[in-house]
Amino acid sequence: MRWPRRLASALMVVVLLVGPPLLLVRLVGWPAMGGPRVAIWGWVRDPLTEQSLILMVVVLAWALWAFVAYTVIVRTAVRLWAGVRWLRRLPLPTPWQATATGVAGAAALTIATPTTLTSGPEHPATAVGAGDIHDRDDVDQAASSDGVVVAGGWLPRAVADQVGVAVGLLWLRRRLAYRPRRASEDADDLAPLPATVAAIQTITTVRPDSPPPQPSAVVGVLPPGFPPTGVGLSGPGALAAARGLLVTVLLAALRQDTARLVITRRAAQVLLGPAAAGLRPGSGLWIADTVTHATTLAAAAPPATPSLPGGRPVLILDGPPPDTLVTEVATVVVPADWPQATTWHVAADGRTQALDTMASGPRVCVLDPVAAADLLTVTGHLHPPVRDARPQPIPHARIPRQPGPRPDGGEVGRRLRAQVLGEPMLLCDGTPLPLRRTAARQALVFLAVHADGVDSHVMAEALWPGLPAHRLTGRLYTTLSELRTAVRAATDLPLIDRTGDRYRLHPHHVDVDLWHLRAAAAHAACSLTDPAMAWRAVIDAYTGDLAAGHSWPWLDAYRETARRQVLDAYTALADTEPDPRRALAHLQDGIRVDPYNADLHQRAVDILAALGEHTAAADLTERYKRGLIAAGLNPDHVLQIALLHGRTT
Repeated sequence: MRWPRRLASALMVVVLLVGPPLLLVRLVGWPAMGGPRVAIWGWVRDPLTEQSLILMVVVLAWALWAFVAYTVIVRTAVRLWAGVRWLRRLPLPTPWQATATGVAGAAALTIATPTTLTSGPEHPATAVGAGDIHDRDDVDQAASSDGVVVAGGWLPRAVADQVGVAVGLLWLRRRLAYRPRRASEDADDLAPLPATVAAIQTITTVRPDSPPPQPSAVVGVLPPGFPPTGVGLSGPGALAAARGLLVTVLLAALRQDTARLVITRRAAQVLLGPAAAGLRPGSGLWIADTVTHATTLAAAAPPATPSLPGGRPVLILDGPPPDTLVTEVATVVVPADWPQATTWHVAADGRTQALDTMASGPRVCVLDPVAAADLLTVTGHLHPPVRDARPQPIPHARIPRQPGPRPDGGEVGRRLRAQVLGEPMLLCDGTPLPLRRTAARQALVFLAVHADGVDSHVMAEALWPGLPAHRLTGRLYTTLSELRTAVRAATDLPLIDRTGDRYRLHPHHVDVDLWHLRAAAAHAACSLTDPAMAWRAVIDAYTGDLAAGHSWPWLDAYRETARRQVLDAYTALADTEPDPRRALAHLQDGIRVDPYNADLHQRAVDILAALGEHTAAADLTERYKRGLIAAGLNPDHVLQIALLHGRTT
């Protein structure tokens, strides 16, 4: 019904623009331009004559019409200019999208696109071609060389990269702390990461042809140009900038011992709202009761190291300090006017300006309370909200019925297999099928981990976090259509089963290796007759990490769940093995699957010590600690976890 309304509005505008001039010209005639002084002088001498009153009404009518005409012209010009700017920014469609647009609809999605296959030992069937992009055309618009835009604010590029490092450290710490065969005790650490984190991960994902980042590089804690003694923050972005600084320093504290931050409880409540109740000290964060307490903590902190960035502790206070002596040892930030120090006016987008000199300052990280809380959850300084931590329950952990003979004795087409442990591939009778878009491989793995099906909007938001909802439907439709097209070129078997708005891999036509692993693990957990054979079946079913080589934001929880199933198997075999050396061999196999798990290493060290091989035990401990240091983890965590479990290293 929008077009009839627009047509009626356009007709009304035309009537307003054309009708009054025609009526005035017909009744009064064209405005007379001659003798204005005589007319004005006559109006002054006798302003209430009939001729003068008619003249006033005519002038007022022409003025009103001119105002309406001016308004219409300006609005039309603004809309035309906006359309021109939109056309300038409109990205050129990929060849596949152009084909789909040209034929107007889903029919084009069934046309096979020529691709070139490259085979090799590591990637046996990877399709390449003009359309083999990584689905980042919309994502790139949210990122630039200097920063990243997310729903909750803006982050400098260096800070956004540190978020990815923090996520990697978080999952390494979870792997380190997991105790095999105690999954119910460790379920909380499989909670999915917040939406803000997933969006940042997607935006900052490095392209395959780009050099990997160096997570161990030391970066400056404070933005360039930040006064070392501190600032007061004012303006619409003051609180958002203080949140950004809080997150920036604590992200740096994960990699740098010199990054330290002290915040008062009242300042935390002002910045984070109700989430401040879950804020906990540690890893570079101290929480002070008052401003005076905060200055005392800063003065008692270890002396700064001038050669390292972030050597001075950062104080975020709810009010100016009682004196400026603290600025000699710390960088003080007050999210309010601070007459004794430099005050920055912070715009909503993070751009700053010094109020005393009116000079432009650096653009700083700005975050709303939700985005800040999401990132503090990743750094480990904020308790995550209570939620269903398991990535997906596995009811009965059964394997869906696989392809078999038809009732008439024939075969149901050719056999489809989804391989998601290791490099994701879709195979037909053992032959890999080409998947041109990375999103198609991601969708294949996502459907494999959701054996019982998943709603389309949940799937789209997981595959493309941070994108507007109106962009997701078309992307998901295109991606699933490519999966169907790849299969249709080889067999008439349906790959995807759809019920309403819910999608799943067809349980009767697709064989999935992950489903076999889940079923084997469920059987082994309750097997009473021959548990050792059942646990070996789990080990045999685990052929590699889930979607090895890929780093999709939603993947880590499911990958860790599968890895823990095989760690449980190795640990169970070691626990039931009477021969200590064979038990040690099982533990060593488990360590090769997860070289960061502390419990496996401790069990192996205990067996070596019991066998009298103290040198081998010390070597294993030393190699483990070196591996933790290389990964950016603190080797002291090993001792802490061992003490927590009632052992000593």
